Order: sequence, then C-alpha cells, then structure tokens
Amino acid sequence: MQRTVASLLESKGRDVFSIGPDASVHSALELMEQRKVGALIVTEEGSLAGVISERDFARKMLTADVGPRDILVSDIMTESVHTITPDKTVGDCMAMMTDKRIRHLPVLDDGNRLVGVISIGDVVSSVISAQEHLIADLEKYITG
Repeated sequence: MQRTVASLLESKGRDVFSIGPDASVHSALELMEQRKVGALIVTEEGSLAGVISERDFARKMLTADVGPRDILVSDIMTESVHTITPDKTVGDCMAMMTDKRIRHLPVLDDGNRLVGVISIGDVVSSVISAQEHLIADLEKYITG
C-alpha cells in the first residue's frame, strides 16, 4: 500500500512558510533563504492565493525593468495553484507534479484549509525510503 499525503506530513512536519501578495519579492526571497525553501505559499486573509518560487523569480524577473525590491509578490506569483488532499497517495503527488510540471503542492483539508506543503524532494525521499524497505524485506525473505 502506498503512503498517504497525511502520513508524509506527519513525518516531515506541517510547517507552511507563507507570505502576503503585497510583500516585496525581495522580502519573499529573504524568507526563502532564511527558511531554506524554494517556494512560499501566498496567503490572503488566511486563504490560498498563490505560490511564489525561485523559478517564478528567475523566469519573470528576467524581463522586468525593476528590481526585486520594487515589485510585489502578486506580480510574479503563480495564481493557478494545483493542490492535493491528505487522503491522496505519494504516487498521486508524483503523477500530478510530473503531469503539471510543478515542484510544490499545497495540501488542503476537506474545509479547504491549508494543512501542509509537499515538495518534489519530499516525494522523492518517500519513494526512496519505500524502495529501501522493500529491498530489505526481499533480502530478508530470500536469505530466510
């Protein structure tokens, strides 16, 4: 049986690093650096408004005529955010991330409340861990 998003959040933690849409991109980059993350969830009045990532910055600031101190998070964030629920599996996350070409999935509960974030690194770590356990079990089975 595949691991659920809920169990992955239990082991990795439910910390969500967020920023408001009216913050400067510079502030967002500073927070990403402080927290050692590649993306922040953008929230407005407690609701999911978007995601801002290092990728958004790299792609959208290339053509900007101003610097990161002069532009708002809302100007470069991704507004159309794909989400997942805690009952889905790590395989579901992997399929969605691959299909949509995304690296971060906000996790929303039944009430549409943000309860965590799954990154591609979390998914890869989970898959590797599952494979290591499977290999160990098979080796134990074979050697008796």
